[in-house]
Amino acid sequence: MSETSAKQRGRPARPEEEVVAAMLASTTWLLLNQGYAATTMEAVAKHAGLAKKTIYRHAANREELVGLVVRHMTDAFAPLLLEDVGKTGQVFPALERMLLAIARSVLSAEAVGLFRLLTTEFPGRAEMLAIYQRNGIERGTEMLVDWLERQRSRKLIVIGEPRIFCELLLGMAIGEPLRRMALGLISPMPEWDAAAHIRAALQLVQRTV
Repeated sequence: MSETSAKQRGRPARPEEEVVAAMLASTTWLLLNQGYAATTMEAVAKHAGLAKKTIYRHAANREELVGLVVRHMTDAFAPLLLEDVGKTGQVFPALERMLLAIARSVLSAEAVGLFRLLTTEFPGRAEMLAIYQRNGIERGTEMLVDWLERQRSRKLIVIGEPRIFCELLLGMAIGEPLRRMALGLISPMPEWDAAAHIRAALQLVQRTV
């Protein structure tokens, strides 16, 4: 039943947060179960139980819709990366909290499924890969680089090039577990406990600063 029909029969409109959650969940389900080509605006609307015009209110096309799914992953940890610390001793504990938040988002079963999908060949792969890179990897990296640069400018951490430091840290703490999860060697979070792995990665880089 469409939202319009529900309203005509006197049912209250679904809260906007619920609408967005249903839209993103349906987009993710279709990507993982039917593939990129089958993830059309019409298919998402039908699966989510929403009017097609509601989907178009949030995204103009499939590319934007998939971008919203990936961006939602980085939105989950973005607030932490806006918080600066007050002294040097707080830098690495803050990094640990940030990396755990990133892990919960990008090492979930759904996120690993999207990554695994991108390792296969399918029509539209280059397009979806660009969306994933722009809204996920690049956005998340830029936020962490910006945080590191702010702490360095306040002389709370001494590092050479923040971008290189960030890429190495993310590679160890997030990239390697993601690769192993995509291969089926370990389970996604929350079954896999990221805390010990992240602490070990931070201890390793802490020796170099």
